[in-house]
Amino acid sequence: MPRPRLEPEVRHEIFNLPNVLTAFRILLIPLVLVLMAWSADGEPHASRYAMFAALVYSAAAITDFFDGWLARNFGMLSIIGKFMDPVADKVLVCVALVMLIAGSKIPAWVVFFILARELVITGLRGVAASAGIVVAASGMGKLKSVLQYTALCILIFPPVVLPIPYLHELGLIVLYVSAVMTVWSGVDYFYRFQKLFLQAGK
Repeated sequence: MPRPRLEPEVRHEIFNLPNVLTAFRILLIPLVLVLMAWSADGEPHASRYAMFAALVYSAAAITDFFDGWLARNFGMLSIIGKFMDPVADKVLVCVALVMLIAGSKIPAWVVFFILARELVITGLRGVAASAGIVVAASGMGKLKSVLQYTALCILIFPPVVLPIPYLHELGLIVLYVSAVMTVWSGVDYFYRFQKLFLQAGK
């Protein structure tokens, strides 16, 4: 039985460059997880694993900027990209947060606020999509992502490799600021969602 073939337009939409970058980011997530797990085991090369984890995480975070920029500026927006990109971002952030808790590098309550916000907003996006409503990402949401990535890269990186005074404390401060922005942007998203939802119901 012949295998079904994708139409050229569909194939181009699925395998365009932004989606390839998003898929690459997803493939890097298990590598980050393994490297962070090894760095937390107290092995002789733990600091080396942590350094590699920080570098891989940084590379994955950079792809988040480029895939969105390419999609918006070169007309490569696609339905699968709109689904894959936020999922990849959230999983990448969640993996780092959970592994940093396991390594006793960050308090669990910060992770709770960040993950709770992401779950609520993901649910609201699903409701909005089912109603045909699109709530665009706000500037606060983008700033929140930049702060999260910056904080996590700092906290993953081993201080013994780059002995900058108070590097871990700096990472925590940035993480706390990102947590505030996370909650704030979540409230803003809920307000805009409610406003659009009420307008659509009129």
